[in-house]
Amino acid sequence: MRRRFIADTWSPSSGHPTHAALVGDQASHLARVLRAQPGQIYDVVANGFLHRAEITQVSDSQVTFALHEELQAEAGLPMHLLLAVFKFDHFEWAIEKATELGVARITPILARRTEKHLAQAAGKRIERWRRIALESSKQSRRTDIPEIAEPATLASALSVEDAPLCILLSETEQQLHLSRALSGSSSTQASCAEFALALAIGPEGGWAPDEMSLFTAHQWTHVTLGPRILRAETAAIAGIAIAGAQLATGNGPAIS
Repeated sequence: MRRRFIADTWSPSSGHPTHAALVGDQASHLARVLRAQPGQIYDVVANGFLHRAEITQVSDSQVTFALHEELQAEAGLPMHLLLAVFKFDHFEWAIEKATELGVARITPILARRTEKHLAQAAGKRIERWRRIALESSKQSRRTDIPEIAEPATLASALSVEDAPLCILLSETEQQLHLSRALSGSSSTQASCAEFALALAIGPEGGWAPDEMSLFTAHQWTHVTLGPRILRAETAAIAGIAIAGAQLATGNGPAIS
């Protein structure tokens, strides 16, 4: 199996590119560690398309490829994860695993019960989180990188969410399981909607009462994963896995 890289630049800049390049750390790793040479073949993702690619030029700062035939690749999940910020080591593990599972976008949420020092530092961690998503995308052989949005308050995130099915994992819900909520959904995605599903995971200690009311006001469906109390990162991975299986089999919300 050939190594896969995600290009930093490509041309033309829209549509199917014919040339691509790695720059910075990716180029340095390929040139110095893997000792890349012109003529070597790798798999390269450029503008969301996966290609068999041939190295044409190598330097420590840039490796350039000619892109040949397009290769078959699975699409990611049309899922937006709204993940309340919690302890950074656990939060970053959740980003890594959510990326491996195929989530298309992750928005860090500054919840009422997010620890103050974490909320204040979140904006400074965003580039690190994006690097984690990039490396996880390469490791899991994705053809895209999930968007890691800027940290947002819950009110601002909910006000712009337009997914046809919005689901909140709730500690207070006892009856409606996530899998049943997904299989019973007949929602179809409007042409302007970017994602089929939005999934919200709360912080340690759960959502505050006013936040729960805000979800209800925005008509989010409250669901459970079962009787056990899960850590936030565990709930995120379990929820994504269940929802991903439903979307993959066509039993989740449709895209039109």
